[in-house]
Amino acid sequence: MKLIERPRYTNRIIPFIDKPVIKVLTGQRRVGKSYVMLQLMDHIRNTVTGANIIYINMELEDFIHIKSNIELNAYLEDKWINGQPNYLFIDEVQEVSSFERTLRSLLAKRTCDIYCTGSNANMLSGELATHLSGRYLSFHIHSLNYQEFLQFHQLKNSTESILKYMKYGGMPFLANIGLQDDIPFEYLRNVYSTILLKDVVARENIRNVSFLENLVAYLSDNIGSLFSASNISRYLKSQRVDISTQLTINYLKALSSAYFVHKVVRSEVGGLKIFEIGEKYYFEDVGLRNAIIGFNQRADLHKLLENVVYLHLLHQGYNVYVGKLGHKEIDFMGERNGAKIYVQVCLTLLQEDTIAREFGDLEQIDDNYPKYVVTFNDPFVGDNYKGILQKNLIDFLTLDL
Repeated sequence: MKLIERPRYTNRIIPFIDKPVIKVLTGQRRVGKSYVMLQLMDHIRNTVTGANIIYINMELEDFIHIKSNIELNAYLEDKWINGQPNYLFIDEVQEVSSFERTLRSLLAKRTCDIYCTGSNANMLSGELATHLSGRYLSFHIHSLNYQEFLQFHQLKNSTESILKYMKYGGMPFLANIGLQDDIPFEYLRNVYSTILLKDVVARENIRNVSFLENLVAYLSDNIGSLFSASNISRYLKSQRVDISTQLTINYLKALSSAYFVHKVVRSEVGGLKIFEIGEKYYFEDVGLRNAIIGFNQRADLHKLLENVVYLHLLHQGYNVYVGKLGHKEIDFMGERNGAKIYVQVCLTLLQEDTIAREFGDLEQIDDNYPKYVVTFNDPFVGDNYKGILQKNLIDFLTLDL
């Protein structure tokens, strides 16, 4: 299978080859972490003379016997070649219990240069943080952004293409399946089941799977809505699902830890205050969301519009918040290396009151950082309104912010 390069990730990791830190590629299952790893392996083969590469993919039957660090140590024992540079790559390393003990020992002895992937955030806050604090670097891999989507599917930048992106999302393997009718959703539903089973239910010891699925459906239907765990619990109770607020919080955290959804908290514009109540949830991949609840372009376009704008900010390296400006809300406030960006999202600007609201809220922000109003496909007059830029989605997703 041909590897389509994703240089936005490999170019960040390559400078750390042969540096004495563990390189950890994180992200939701099936977003392409393994293929980024394979591209790194190819780079090493082409640039390092005599490189001895050991590759372990914990999703293959070949390695099913490696259950813990003990079996991992035994497997690796005769794989090293003295006098040659050794490289260890482990895919889905969280499947090996106490893997961090082996990695710590190998790192301390300078046995090899280490790379691994993982599909659960608890790996970083738990196993690695406890045993390898300060001795690893994390690189988050996302599903395809819009420009990558065009490249993978050999599409031109057009309204038709952006609608396909909003319908099918950016899971890289779809390039091998195609985007015809509902065929991609068969694959995406299988991916969803795998994520739920392996990275949420099994990893977090979830007992009430039925409630978890109801919770995912609720999140799918309420993209971009401000809500809290208690509100979700009350709604579910109205549907005769009696679940405590704490359990709801635990399940939301489990979904976030699998990188399946992203929790976006509210932050005061111009201040440091983070609000603990009221947050939004967005999906790592909108195609997975559509596979779960169905794709209704007319009813869902505004929700998906907001989700893909959020993802673009995330792909650009921003920490993203919901901005709170007095009693008003800024859809997204991004922070990156001390700089900020503000983005309002709406379907259309055809009404005068919508123009006044969307631009007016941004006008009240007293700083000189970039401010955008993003719509789906508006023939708005000009692209600058009192210093605030208006962009159609198709243009915004191709901007290097």
